[in-house]
Amino acid sequence: MVSNAPLQPSWHDGHGPIVHRPETIERVERLLIRLHAAGRIEDLASARALLAAADRVACVAMNVVAHMTYARRIDLSGAPLEAIDFKPVPEGHTGGALNMVPAFVGYLLANALTSTTRGWLMGQGHCVAAIEAVNALTGDVSATQRGRYDRSEAGLARLICDFYSYAIGADGRSAVPVGSHAGPNTAGAVSEGGYLGFAALQYVHMPLPGERLVAFLSDGAFEEQRGSDWAPRWWRAEDCGMAVPVMILNGRRIEQRTQIVQEGGATWLSEDLRHNDFAPVIVDGHDPAAIACAIIEAEAALQAFAEQPERRYPAPLPYVIAETEKGFGFPGAGTNAAHNLPLSSNPHADAHARAAFNAGAQALHVAPAELDAALDTLSVHRRQHRPPESAHAMAHRRPPAPLLPEPQWETPRAIGSAMVSIDHWFVALVEANPGLRVRVGNPDELASNKMGGTLARLKHRVNVPEPGVAESLHGAVITALNEEAVAAAALGNKGGLNLIVSYEAFAMKMLGLLRQEVVFARRQRELGQSPGWISVPLVVTSHTWENSKNEQSHQDPTIGEALLGEMSDTARVLFPVDGNTATAGLRAIYGGRGEVACVVVSKRDVVQHFAADAAQMAVARGAAVAIGSPLNAEVQLVAIGAYQLDEAMKAHAHLAAHGRRACVTVVLEPGRLRAPRDAIEAGFVLDDAALQALFPPGLPRVLMSHTRPEPMLGVLRRIDEGPARMTALGYISRGGTLDVPGMLFANRCTWAHAVDAAASLAGWSRESVLGEAALRAIDGVGNPADLREPDAG
Repeated sequence: MVSNAPLQPSWHDGHGPIVHRPETIERVERLLIRLHAAGRIEDLASARALLAAADRVACVAMNVVAHMTYARRIDLSGAPLEAIDFKPVPEGHTGGALNMVPAFVGYLLANALTSTTRGWLMGQGHCVAAIEAVNALTGDVSATQRGRYDRSEAGLARLICDFYSYAIGADGRSAVPVGSHAGPNTAGAVSEGGYLGFAALQYVHMPLPGERLVAFLSDGAFEEQRGSDWAPRWWRAEDCGMAVPVMILNGRRIEQRTQIVQEGGATWLSEDLRHNDFAPVIVDGHDPAAIACAIIEAEAALQAFAEQPERRYPAPLPYVIAETEKGFGFPGAGTNAAHNLPLSSNPHADAHARAAFNAGAQALHVAPAELDAALDTLSVHRRQHRPPESAHAMAHRRPPAPLLPEPQWETPRAIGSAMVSIDHWFVALVEANPGLRVRVGNPDELASNKMGGTLARLKHRVNVPEPGVAESLHGAVITALNEEAVAAAALGNKGGLNLIVSYEAFAMKMLGLLRQEVVFARRQRELGQSPGWISVPLVVTSHTWENSKNEQSHQDPTIGEALLGEMSDTARVLFPVDGNTATAGLRAIYGGRGEVACVVVSKRDVVQHFAADAAQMAVARGAAVAIGSPLNAEVQLVAIGAYQLDEAMKAHAHLAAHGRRACVTVVLEPGRLRAPRDAIEAGFVLDDAALQALFPPGLPRVLMSHTRPEPMLGVLRRIDEGPARMTALGYISRGGTLDVPGMLFANRCTWAHAVDAAASLAGWSRESVLGEAALRAIDGVGNPADLREPDAG
């Protein structure tokens, strides 16, 4: 039964296209009575006023969204627009943005009704117009938008005209603080959302205990990116905040119905979710009140579970299904056209389209005085002593700096696995920082990758641990045979301490997610909003050269190459060559903020080349001399990678035995040596003097790279004086079921190939530095086994 308090027509009658269903009214009224009885709202009349205000704000925001696609201005009096008032070339993901408005206003309403500022995450970043429209109306805009966008006609006109204006400044960057997707200019945004499906993987890992998050998800992304159905495997009341997913089930992708709708719609989805331990609820996605009510009730259910003294996992995680039509609230709703341009033609040139637009806008109209009253009603933050939504905790992560323990440095010339060194230090890091929640993203083989100490200390997180196995109900190792899902656990946990470990070849499946983080963080830096989360290393091991036995699918250095294409101050790529450089590199990464760092590490035993001080200095500069001196060398061997250094050292010894002076220089972080592409990157790379001290001009060089040679040559353009002075060896996409020497030979990366390249550059005869057997082998007519060790000369 509902409350005996009289209903206010301004609430239950809705406004414009927003019509409250009887079941929604009854459910909301029951919620209000419970909130009032619990002392969470002052009086029912004030709460109903919030509900009425939400309807009106949602209508105006939907109107602004439609204007952002089609118009050059908005008339808040409701007068129709003329042809000249429309954009010659309209653009916008209109249908999805229209659907996001009631959802986002419902989120604001839930916050107002409970005096709580929740975090928000939007997976469908192309629906940014909804967020920008609501923010401009409420005044909760970002620092870059303040003074430009507001709820006045002029402020809204600037927002409308800036949207898809393609304006560019003299510096080559966007000249307006609004884009096609969510970004750092969008107040409260934490992700671009351009890669559909990743928000669904990350949201459960984002809120810390005591925090609350609402994640807006896409029904199209549901079929694109699996793994979100594992969220109940990871959520624990003991170390997770409340996370409520709200799927906007509008039933359409760009050109056709979504798979969910083809299978049976919301009912089918609910059944599927129940099989995966969710507690789904279907609500009216047209109605902000229905969505607000569902959010509050979902959190109440989670709280009730958390308060059970003998709770059993998995918890029945809430899942709100907001059923609607694509483009609801405007002509063209429910059609494929609603995705982008819902009208049949452009109102700028077509009178029928213009009439349809004006009719749609009129149906959403709210009188200016009524709008002002609604916005003032929703402006309760100061009275409720809480921050605005743009200041939610997840948008401003800055955990305390971690304590970085001194590593147990390895002894020079010792033999050992760099992954073991990393494992020992990471365990010490975790133990030194008990206040930082830890997440380790693990696709499958942590122990096999020599991270056994980490696994023993943190354990796989499972609902029912298997006896005798490194599993725990509260484990911090998130393990699943899905690279995106486990990487999302680490990248979502921005309030804590994170690590991702993967085979090098299969880390490529993480690339889209990694790039999403890198692009967003770099854009923040450009706007002076440097991200504050502790940098996240991706350790890739079982790599191209040591995974020689497993066919070419396992032999792929592309992840490092791809990330080297991003700005090196934010997307770091390191190639440590032994345990000390690996540990020093990891330690430096955890001392940074807002970086994603790919660290390519050998798990097989290698020689310890660098002592502690030398390793730290090499990491700080990105390169170091391993043997010899560039000042008196006839040729410089430049090694990137542990196996490449091993072959370079063999080549150096061989050349020395033949009376030739060579030096070996290790490049640990190629991005430190690149030509900077902007001022931020210029502050990250070595200056000319430091670079030339390591790589004197005019010295012939043989580059021996873990990666394919061509991309690395591009990165190292500053030390490349042309093909007559520098030759590059590396992975040439040859492999198979081989051993390590076989992989090196197949890709022409052995010591002998390096010596031959050096001879060509330096003007020596091949025969003066290579014996007949070696020459026959590298020329493809001899026995590759003859190169297993350098000949004695």
